[in-house]
Formats: sequence, C-alpha cells, structure tokens
Amino acid sequence: MRKPTPLGQLGVQLALAGVALFVLAPIWSIAYLAFDGALHGAPVEFRLWPEQFTLEVFGEVWREPAQSTDFLSLLKNSLFVSGGAALCSVAFGASMAYAFARYRFPGRSGGLFALLVGAFLPPVALMTPLYVLLEGLGLRASLLGLMIVYTSFSMPFCIWNMRAAFQAVPMELEEAAFLDGADALNAFWRVTLPLALPSIAVAALVAFLVGYTEFAIGWLFVESSRNVTLAMAISGGIRGGQGSWANLAALAILMSLPVVAVFLLLQRYLVDRFLVGVVES
Repeated sequence: MRKPTPLGQLGVQLALAGVALFVLAPIWSIAYLAFDGALHGAPVEFRLWPEQFTLEVFGEVWREPAQSTDFLSLLKNSLFVSGGAALCSVAFGASMAYAFARYRFPGRSGGLFALLVGAFLPPVALMTPLYVLLEGLGLRASLLGLMIVYTSFSMPFCIWNMRAAFQAVPMELEEAAFLDGADALNAFWRVTLPLALPSIAVAALVAFLVGYTEFAIGWLFVESSRNVTLAMAISGGIRGGQGSWANLAALAILMSLPVVAVFLLLQRYLVDRFLVGVVES
C-alpha cells in the first residue's frame, strides 16, 4: 500500500475536521442555549458562550418542562414505552429470529421477505391499522398501547439483526450440547444466546431509541397530558411556542442522559459486536 503524501494527509485531516465541526456545532449550540439565562425566546444571533451563565434553566425544566407535568413523570412515561418496546422486541424477536435461523418450514422465505418490507416501511404506513387495532382492544390512549406501537416499529429490524447473529453461531456447538444431554431450550439458553448477546444488545438499543425519540405518531395515541413522553413534550413546546429555547435545550440535554446511561450499560456488548465485525471483515 502506497504511503500517503503530506499534502494528502493534510487534506484528509481537514476533511475530518470539517465533519467533526458539522457534528459538534449543533451539540454545542444546544449546550450554550441551555445555560443562557438571558434568553427568553428564540435566539436571534449565534454566540459561542452564554450571555448570562446560569443553572436555573434546568431547575425550571425539572419542575415543569411542558404539558403541566413534572420532568420525572415525563421521564417515567418515556422509559416505560421505550424500555417496554426494547424488552418486547428482544424477547419476542429472539424466538422468531432463532426459528428463521435454524429451521426450515413452509412460508419461511415469505415471512423473511415480509419482515424485510416491514423494516423499510415508513411508520406512517402503520398508523391506520394500529389505530383500528388498539381502538378495538381499548388500548389506543394508553401507555401500553404506545409501547405496542413502538414494538411493532422495532420488531422487523430486531428479528433480522438477531437472525444473522444466530446463524453466525456454529451448529456444532448446539450439537455438542445435545450430546451432553441438553434439550433444545437449554442449548439455546446456555450456548446460542450468550454468543449472540452483542447483536442482541444492538437490537435492544435500536428498539429503545425508536420508542424514546419518536413523537410525531405518538400524538395520535395520546389524549391525556399524563401520557405525554419527553420527545412529545419537546415537539409540543417547539410547535406551540411554549417557553424559551433555553428551556427546550435544557430539556433536550436532560432527555439525552438516560440514552447515555443505556449506552454505557450495553457498552461492553456493543464493543464486542464491533470487534467481531472487524475480525470477520
């Protein structure tokens, strides 16, 4: 492989610096807005530093961020629907993914194709059938119904992702477990599932993010302020012009903290997944 010239290296570094600036500039804008106590509406000029540094904005957001509801209630709603969607997507998706990975049955190819189509369908395409289904079950205006909605959005990706992970586990390992006296369930639980944990962690994180950040379709299934999530509160504040942009920025920062916590919780499995991909490539 030819060694790059100094001019080529400089060009690469400048390009990477431009990408980093493009990514970090919005994050920094949110950060300085959240700590600016002098901002009472929409910002009219770009500043590198807050004009009046304060932490009071976070106190206001904590007490009553939006929808006449405290932050902890909104966070509880968000964690319930997103965490429940992640658990359901992984629990139900793992059994389907294992069946598609290990067994041959009529309709297998059609089912995989249907899941692939479902993974690429825009969520808005599912609004009407989900609305009718949940309305018939009496769950449309509940957090449980919202969790089912986000589970339906995440399941196709989770199944395809975990199916690939189960296929990567050699069948000989399960056969060795059978020779030691394990049945199919024990072989799956003790052999296949632990080896597929990195991909399962990726699926769980994606499903969590889908439920935690979605807000547009959620308004269709929420009628009471008690069921509003954090993402919906931010979108409602922007559309309704409620409060200042400093409050919305502070709310966005507080909302991002659980995502960071989930990533740190799954960090070991996510890093293992990336390392496996590097080794396989």
